[in-house]
Amino acid sequence: MIVAVGRVLHALPEGEDVFGVTSLDNLIYVLHCKSSQQISVYDVDSYRLQRRINVPRLEAMCDLAACSYYHCLYISGLTDKCVHRIALPNDDVTSWPVNDEPDQLSVTDTHSVLVTCHQVRLIKEFNTDGKLLREIQLSRDIASPWHTVQLSNRQLVVCDGDRVCLIGSDGHVVKSYGGPKGSGSQQTNMPCHLAVDENGFVFVVDLNNARVLLLTVNDHMWTAGRVVIVSVD
Repeated sequence: MIVAVGRVLHALPEGEDVFGVTSLDNLIYVLHCKSSQQISVYDVDSYRLQRRINVPRLEAMCDLAACSYYHCLYISGLTDKCVHRIALPNDDVTSWPVNDEPDQLSVTDTHSVLVTCHQVRLIKEFNTDGKLLREIQLSRDIASPWHTVQLSNRQLVVCDGDRVCLIGSDGHVVKSYGGPKGSGSQQTNMPCHLAVDENGFVFVVDLNNARVLLLTVNDHMWTAGRVVIVSVD
């Protein structure tokens, strides 16, 4: 394992809870908990505020994701159990029902949207117009799914409580990394968010350990290639 220390490049203004951050076309989109103008848009180079986006009728929200192909943003709405789609740059908002409380979101290589429904242990995949493409019921040993991403081979990776799981198309665990919770090199403590890069490496936000894990997947097991510890003094 390689350990690297991260450095804070810039801190955005404090004072508002942040529920999601994503980037698109050299802009950073930050989802706030506000009654109006919930999304703040910053320049990726200067970090200057460019504008704000209002999403009507959006109350409780959970996550924000961006799609470069359709040039849009997606927000998961907890109160109305919908995904809200914002077409850029005109900020036209449409919504579609999930019929369960949607938690965190991700966009696949084929431009569909993965919605993780924590309470009912479901993963739902929609196209950009809200058509349900598939639904995966997770096995009972996946008790607390929070976020899901798809690898290039279409396998899914899920944050589950104190571990990260690779699951099959039937919703069962193929292999996992972490558990029971801890701070050791083979442990996690509340992994809550995932990202996958073009090389298939999986980045894991290991919340209670205040670090980011970089995982690689081979034919037999998960391996932790790097731990990036980000701290603010």
